[in-house]
Amino acid sequence: MIAAPSQHAPSPSPAREPHDLGRWWSSYWQAWWSRMGGAAAIGVAQRNRFATLVAHARANSPHYREAYHRLPASPTLDALPVVTKRALMSDFDRWVTDPAIRYAELEGFLADRAHIGERYLGRYLVWKSSGSTGEPGVFVQDDRALSVYDALVAIQLSSLSLAGHCAVGMFGGGRAALVAATGDHFASIASWERACRAAPGVAARGFSIMEPLPQLVAALNDYAPVYLASYPTMLTLLAEERSAGRLRIGPAIVWSGGEFLAPGAQAELAQAFGCPVLNEYGTSESMSIAVSCAAGWLHVNADWVVLEPVDASYRPTPPGEASHTVLLTNLANRVQPIIRYDLGDSIVARPTPCPCGSPMPAIRVEGRREDVLAMPAAGGHAVRLLPLALTTIVEEATGRHRFQIVQTADLALALRFDPGDERLRRDAFHRAEVALRRHLAHHGVIHARIALAAEPPLSDRHSGKLRQVVAEAGRA
Repeated sequence: MIAAPSQHAPSPSPAREPHDLGRWWSSYWQAWWSRMGGAAAIGVAQRNRFATLVAHARANSPHYREAYHRLPASPTLDALPVVTKRALMSDFDRWVTDPAIRYAELEGFLADRAHIGERYLGRYLVWKSSGSTGEPGVFVQDDRALSVYDALVAIQLSSLSLAGHCAVGMFGGGRAALVAATGDHFASIASWERACRAAPGVAARGFSIMEPLPQLVAALNDYAPVYLASYPTMLTLLAEERSAGRLRIGPAIVWSGGEFLAPGAQAELAQAFGCPVLNEYGTSESMSIAVSCAAGWLHVNADWVVLEPVDASYRPTPPGEASHTVLLTNLANRVQPIIRYDLGDSIVARPTPCPCGSPMPAIRVEGRREDVLAMPAAGGHAVRLLPLALTTIVEEATGRHRFQIVQTADLALALRFDPGDERLRRDAFHRAEVALRRHLAHHGVIHARIALAAEPPLSDRHSGKLRQVVAEAGRA
């Protein structure tokens, strides 16, 4: 799930809509006080919020009421059944706690991209996941959840290590740039558009990852952001452009999210950009799960999130060992309760206290490593293609969410789709081929060979997870 295009790269300046200001301050100070109280206070906050969430879900969600009807009034966490995206999405109207929300109506709302960042029913922000695990999702956020996400961003940026850089950025004009998948209701751009509409006087712009790198670099140079947020693969390309002297921006803070970022890569980005790089682990289901520290670990926002590393049978995985998956409970969102939700990511919980001194639990995410593809353009230079851009193109063209793009030679791509009706499989391939050729031509690659592979998508032999974009060309 960490590699889905819908994963957010959050705004460096939290949005505070006028009618939410009091709620935002409340969320901020609650988080601040619990963290000042250390692990014990964080644990109390987590347990109280968990009990409140379960009671609310039981009373207002027909899906959870049925699932919990045999459980005691105050069940423990491990007594609750595990839920999956497929099961919840198939029972969407009974999952949500507001009966006014209807999936059929949401589909129409999401079909119109003019609504990106707008409120559904005048009160809910909605986004969708791309379905990188094979199951797309639609997620509804209420004011409470949005205020908590904003407060967590503010808590992170007000830390002693970042507060000075935030001030430098404000004196530098405060311009913020998000480079992301901007063409649909993904969490990154939906939350960004909400932020821009909530504070029209704030200088913030979104830039599309679909644009060729030279044009993107020129646009960023012209805008000169002091806060920059994007995916690790894009930040790596931009860091290389900055080291080569073509990207001339001097950000005060860089924010990375939406993909796996190794601690070593984070340090390299910080050196290339000349500023701190904040790495956040978030998903469409819960936008701010954990944030990086100076020691290279991710610290879980445990006052608002419960993470359970488990094996394939949903038994707890010991600290220090990589889990098969992780169960997520989002304690902030009550309109669409996410309780013991199989997220699909593999994490490692740190077995000892983190040397950075944070009282929050420390983890590392064993995310999928999608490859950036390098292909020769008509002028002879190499063009690098982002995996998130390629997967978004195929998903939009085909409506399929389980596939694999494999680079088999410098100018050759193979598309793998799950077996099934051969006519439908070939139809999906032809639609994907047309869309990919258009994207490649936009980047100057005009002689690529794109073929339909006979084999289905193949999981990584080490992790068992599906990597959607794989560069086999040039590998031994």
